[in-house]
Amino acid sequence: MWAVTDVSDPQFWQQIYRGGRAGWDQGRPTPVFERLLETALPPDAEGPLSDRLRPGKMVVLGAGRGHDARLFARAGFTVTAVDFAPDAVRAMHEAQDPQAPIAILRADLFDLPELLKGQFDYVLEYVTYCAIDPARRDEYADVVAELLRPGGVLIAMAFPIEKREGGPPFAVDPNQMIERLEEHGLTLVHRERPAHSIGPRKGREELLILRKDAG
Repeated sequence: MWAVTDVSDPQFWQQIYRGGRAGWDQGRPTPVFERLLETALPPDAEGPLSDRLRPGKMVVLGAGRGHDARLFARAGFTVTAVDFAPDAVRAMHEAQDPQAPIAILRADLFDLPELLKGQFDYVLEYVTYCAIDPARRDEYADVVAELLRPGGVLIAMAFPIEKREGGPPFAVDPNQMIERLEEHGLTLVHRERPAHSIGPRKGREELLILRKDAG
């Protein structure tokens, strides 16, 4: 029997990868993120998000095998992908696209190098917030705020948003997630129940876009 705190140990996730139980891995980029790159953003998205996403420096936390990291790199973003499970990091190295390489960092997202702080235009989040110890969610919000430049943007998929016991994945309340991030200096720009969610997750997730305050 494992304890909630075990999810903070890379070996917990390494065993899941080795056991072929990485059920969060879709084997491809996230369709909602593909849509964001291909179409104009909703009219309630303002400023640098008013048309299409502009390429910039992005960090992907808990990047797994790197499908989404490579998606954004191929779209012209400069991407740093972070994970602490050895098999996930190995898979990212093996799948490098020489035409659109990503920087791969094996590290605990709660113990990132100081030099990364304030360096990114975007943080990308999917199935990481729900995988960490829920007691560390304030820490997570702090990490996001520290990584972003003023005016930088968090693109997050809140999943799973239904009430459920146990985890991972641990249940995510989008309103609480937004409130926590706003307490760390981010402002909600856009939220939606995406139409392009994969079948098993349709209606069980929300796309959230928040911007770090400039001042």
